Amino acid sequence: MKKAILLFSFILGMASVVKAQEFQVGTNAINVGVGLGGYYYGYDTSTQSPVFSVSYERGIWEMPGPGVISLGGYLGYKRFSYDEVVYDYSWSYTTIGFRGAYHYTGFDIDNLDVYGGAMVSYRIYNGDGDSFRDFDSRPGAGAYVGGRWYFNDTVAGFAEVGYGAAYLTLGATFRF
Repeated sequence: MKKAILLFSFILGMASVVKAQEFQVGTNAINVGVGLGGYYYGYDTSTQSPVFSVSYERGIWEMPGPGVISLGGYLGYKRFSYDEVVYDYSWSYTTIGFRGAYHYTGFDIDNLDVYGGAMVSYRIYNGDGDSFRDFDSRPGAGAYVGGRWYFNDTVAGFAEVGYGAAYLTLGATFRF
């Protein structure tokens, strides 16, 4: 978690170096990411994949003051396996969600998009083998803050920290 905070602080610190490219009404963005941690069930001795995710958002409303609200969707996947002498099974979660975010556009910084938001989701459990814990499918919710650094008009790197499908997600954004 400390690394996530440091990474996000670095992104915000870059704000003093460059000039503003804002997220606007009508902006579309697709994020493809790999996340660490999360609220999924696992065991100390289980092996697990990172959270692989893709999300889409569109700038919908301009807010009074410097900001834009975006709405979109989320799809994430994480897999676990547990191999012991007595127990041998695997399970996975697929998360489908709806996200909304506030993009702060008040910085005069090129190439930076800073945002925070919330997600409501449904986590779908899929497992095999014997299980002695409750691994049911269930609704979920999460909150996150993030930042994007655009390398050109359409491609950015992003980092998000928060509670939800993953505690830290890093990846690429494609804007159109």
